[in-house]
Amino acid sequence: MAGVRRVAAVGGFALASAVFEAAVVTPRRLQIRDVPLALAGWPAALDGMRVAVLSDLHAGSPWVGLPRVRTVVDRVVAARPDLVLLLGDYLADVAFSSHLEPEPLARVLAGLTAAGAPAVAVLGNHDWYAGGRRVRQAFEAAGLPVLEESAISVLRSRLWIAGVGDLWERSPSVPAALTGIPAGAPVLLLTHNPDVIADVPDSVSLVLAGHTHGGQVRVLGRGVHRVSERSGNRWARGWYPQERLFISAGIGTSVVPLRTVAPEVPILVLSPA
Repeated sequence: MAGVRRVAAVGGFALASAVFEAAVVTPRRLQIRDVPLALAGWPAALDGMRVAVLSDLHAGSPWVGLPRVRTVVDRVVAARPDLVLLLGDYLADVAFSSHLEPEPLARVLAGLTAAGAPAVAVLGNHDWYAGGRRVRQAFEAAGLPVLEESAISVLRSRLWIAGVGDLWERSPSVPAALTGIPAGAPVLLLTHNPDVIADVPDSVSLVLAGHTHGGQVRVLGRGVHRVSERSGNRWARGWYPQERLFISAGIGTSVVPLRTVAPEVPILVLSPA
């Protein structure tokens, strides 16, 4: 019996430690790291371009209040990207979350442009749950353009950024988003949900997505839930070269305030393949 109690005690301690790590330690981390990507057809004039990818803040979730968002913004600015892309789910919908209004959040995120890099956004499903039109108005009032079936040129028209609406809450159309972009121009396509990838033509240089949180909670390297209703766990995080798709694991938490996948803001360093 003593041996059984000892095993139970060790198991209980290990479980408590794992829960503490997922609830308190990992969600407070932040990885900002360079990720080199070689893209077919990428112009030599944009070789070495640095693109910060910020996704799934879920501001208001545990450990992601406005002070934390300011810290994220400051660290991204310090990394000196040439471009900042925001991929949706800025507001929280999680147990133990606090309510944040979109206007002060947008004003803090506008600080991403402090070093002169343009910032462009799309909205995610949680932004629409929180009142998507108001979120969009708040971002645009703060100087952050929000794309939905539309595109803009940046960096003196050397690059086009296209964006589609959220797959769950809107009616995304990749062809509509690409309308008007000159043939042969380099294009980055922003989508909150990676499941639009099947509709993306070869003319798009790179697709950037969030939504998955990298699985958010993984045990022994495996996700404990399906990250996509359409694709299962096919898309989780990182670089998928065949699809020209990069997925950020994001920062915050959704549904449950636990995270074993470290929050991240990858800085993509783009070069010709």
